[in-house]
Amino acid sequence: MSYDPYPPHDSSAPHDPYDPYPPRSSHAPHDPSPPRLTYPWQPPPPPPERRRPPRRPALGNHRDLRVLRGAYRRQRRVASLTALGYFCLFLTLSAFAPPLMSSTVVAGVPTGLLLALAQLPVTWLAIALYEHTARRRVDPLADRIRKQAELDARREAAR
Repeated sequence: MSYDPYPPHDSSAPHDPYDPYPPRSSHAPHDPSPPRLTYPWQPPPPPPERRRPPRRPALGNHRDLRVLRGAYRRQRRVASLTALGYFCLFLTLSAFAPPLMSSTVVAGVPTGLLLALAQLPVTWLAIALYEHTARRRVDPLADRIRKQAELDARREAAR
């Protein structure tokens, strides 16, 4: 004969609040059944509120946002590759073609110095290219999406 130090609880018996080992809950957290009342004079719990998630205003068409992201990504790539590409070309020539970089072009000015000084106009060109593509491709898309979002917000406010 074996001795069980933890006899099974009678789930219908009231729970002793001073019991150091309270009974386990009869229903799991995911169990949708309503909890049993502890006292018969308690009113039943109110039914859970059914809330609808707040309605978000439509922010244009998702396709428009993808097109805008793509245009902005191309804009960044072109401007970045223009400036960084020239700088990498200058570094590569400095490392692997020292005779070319040390040769003189005009009145004792080395080619390396002229290429280094050309970095500034190339950076300005990259900035001008960035602004040009922004005005021509990215800004019109952003303006169209902004106007559509404002129109959607006005429609939502009128409801």
